[in-house]
Amino acid sequence: MSTPTIAIDRSAYLDTAPLQPGDRVRFVSPSGLGSAESLERAVGYYRDWGLEVVVGEHVLDPHPRASYLAGADDGRRQDLVDAWLDPDADAVVCIRGGYGAMRLLDGLDWGQLRDAALRRDGRPKLLTGSSDITALHEAFRVNLDVPTLFCPMVGNDVFRDSAFVRDDVRRWLFEPWRGRDIVGRETSVLVPGVAEGRFTGGNLSLLAGAMGAAESLDRPGGILFLEDVDEETYRLDGFLVQLGRAGRLADASGIVLGSWHNCGDLEAVRALAEELLPSLGVPVLWEQGFGHDPDALSIPLNVDGALIARSDEPVRLTIGGSL
Repeated sequence: MSTPTIAIDRSAYLDTAPLQPGDRVRFVSPSGLGSAESLERAVGYYRDWGLEVVVGEHVLDPHPRASYLAGADDGRRQDLVDAWLDPDADAVVCIRGGYGAMRLLDGLDWGQLRDAALRRDGRPKLLTGSSDITALHEAFRVNLDVPTLFCPMVGNDVFRDSAFVRDDVRRWLFEPWRGRDIVGRETSVLVPGVAEGRFTGGNLSLLAGAMGAAESLDRPGGILFLEDVDEETYRLDGFLVQLGRAGRLADASGIVLGSWHNCGDLEAVRALAEELLPSLGVPVLWEQGFGHDPDALSIPLNVDGALIARSDEPVRLTIGGSL
């Protein structure tokens, strides 16, 4: 496991906004291939917010074999590295998910990336994205210890279709994070209790797929966020059992379950959660609303927060809060 060689404040965005107009963001596509139309639309959103946008050279490259990848691994990896190493970059924005980010990890020089982890103002650069980008969130947490933002991606249709998503992502980028409550509209308590600690996690199948890899050996505890899309209940069962056997569930002080979009019968998924998770003895929230929901909430990762799920008061899930 790597240890940062420079001082990185992973709470830097609790009290200062990650971005301001005039900052530079680098667009990359470490996973799936988008279209020129979706890219043009994505650039327009961020430029309308007053940001300088630099697009990775290989974002629209086709892969010679796999139509599900945004170009060859070397090109996608180089875009990611170039973006992170840019001394004028303030954020690296993954514009879509799909599949492919995990293929890039073993070719990254983490020492080089650590040395470039701070922007000119001394705060850490920000990585954003969700879904398949879970692989990068986990690897950046372990190897760089920077805060990241698990959020809907600007190159996806959800960003076009949901004004709520656009406004919510904009707030996370242009406002400080401390004290923000991120309870979803449909959130309910599956297991009551209170918890605090570091927010980690993301897409359940990506977390399970990383078991045995170097980053999976770092189990940070804290509050674990889980969601998924397009999976059958038996597959979710296997992923949860895999995380349980690896100790990731037992290490968590609390668990927050997000959306299960196109995962079949939600009652069956909830029944699975009710079977496997209460024995952990930690609070569990159901349907928090992050992930692949059409109005998905954003979740900051590798920052601290608190979960309060008592039967006699409203649920709270607060960034930078404590019990």
